[in-house]
Amino acid sequence: MSLRKLLCVVLGEAPVTLHQDMQLADWDVYTATDRKAASRLLRENRFLVGLLFLNAVDTDSCNEIDNFLKLNGTLEWVVALPGGLLDSPPCREIILGHMFDFHTLPVDIPRLIQTVGHAYGRALLRGKSTANENRADVTLVGQSPGMRQLLRQIRKIANVDAPVLISGESGSGKELTAQAVHKYSVRSDSPFVPLNCGAIPATLIQSELFGHDKGAFTGADRIKHGLIYSADKGTLFLDEIGDLSLELQTNLLRFLQEKTIIRVGSTQTIQVDVRIIAASHVNLEEAVRKGKFREDLFYRLNVLPLRVPPLRERKEDIEPLAQCFFHKFSQERSPRLKGFSSLAIKAMESHDWPGNVRELMNRVRRALVMAEGRLISPGDLELERRTTPRSLEPLGDARNNAERSAICMSLQREGKNITHAARDLGVSRMTLYRLMEKYGIVV
Repeated sequence: MSLRKLLCVVLGEAPVTLHQDMQLADWDVYTATDRKAASRLLRENRFLVGLLFLNAVDTDSCNEIDNFLKLNGTLEWVVALPGGLLDSPPCREIILGHMFDFHTLPVDIPRLIQTVGHAYGRALLRGKSTANENRADVTLVGQSPGMRQLLRQIRKIANVDAPVLISGESGSGKELTAQAVHKYSVRSDSPFVPLNCGAIPATLIQSELFGHDKGAFTGADRIKHGLIYSADKGTLFLDEIGDLSLELQTNLLRFLQEKTIIRVGSTQTIQVDVRIIAASHVNLEEAVRKGKFREDLFYRLNVLPLRVPPLRERKEDIEPLAQCFFHKFSQERSPRLKGFSSLAIKAMESHDWPGNVRELMNRVRRALVMAEGRLISPGDLELERRTTPRSLEPLGDARNNAERSAICMSLQREGKNITHAARDLGVSRMTLYRLMEKYGIVV
């Protein structure tokens, strides 16, 4: 019988016999003593189950662990920790938010083996894998001050059953923020229904929102339940609400006041229980001043405002987000592609990201297809000219860029002959191979 793989992340101390005991129970144990090593093992192997050992944590480390678990949410996780940590609110959030089960230290090995087995069975039933496809939402992952504040606000307002108005630039993650509010709310088991108000013709949006009766207009050959009705007991997300016509704004205001709808072509009033979350990349207050948006509707929606920070204000989150997208679209990459070069990371951190997270995702996805080396380079991201700020180039970056350029020129001049190029550069063949790997250069 083939052994089942188990990722064991030890952030503290594990039983000395754990590895042997797990092997006897038909587990192949891969151990990591920090999150970086665990991430490497996850890139190189397929796991269904993870076992996490914690001895002591503070608020910052809890945030880092929470971030790591969000990135690797396709595994079923079991945690072993001291009983005293159960009194820590951040630890309780980790357990409730990410864990299949937990054990207190010192662990009962037979019972732990049984729990891990149950977690494996659950993962099989759910069709989970760590091939890194179909990952859960990663865009809200981040430890920047702006993202921490946003996540705190989401948890605060989630269960306050009032309208939410989300502002933010295009591509910054407004819909994912709305999904997070829904996920943490008491409505999480009910539908989340999104509608992009700017993507539907004005002639159809009334019918899409409120529905229509049979015969209401030409082609209406049956009753259509609108999106508001479909979201009953759940959440309706109206993206780009600033694009609604004034007539539709009036109808939406009436629904918010009365919690009832009337289908197009009908006179029957239907009671509906729906929470409205709206979003816009335009300044609605400015739209109100210009007469393009109803003031009373604005105040009805702006009960619980949220602002999604643009990516340029979240520089600390760029590398984790890029890694998330690298794994999410891993099926599209060459097997030899292992990650990002240090120059690529610097290039991403120096870019202004006018398209925000959506632009980052698209650049990473394109790089996965186009990259020819073992590491993604700035050129693969089409950020080769953005590796430095507009001010003076740091000395280390200048040295790296010059070194990479010299290697490429020498290889081209010597017809990609490694021996001749190494001699031309005055280094050994092994040193040249190492430098080529560092800069993602292939021949």
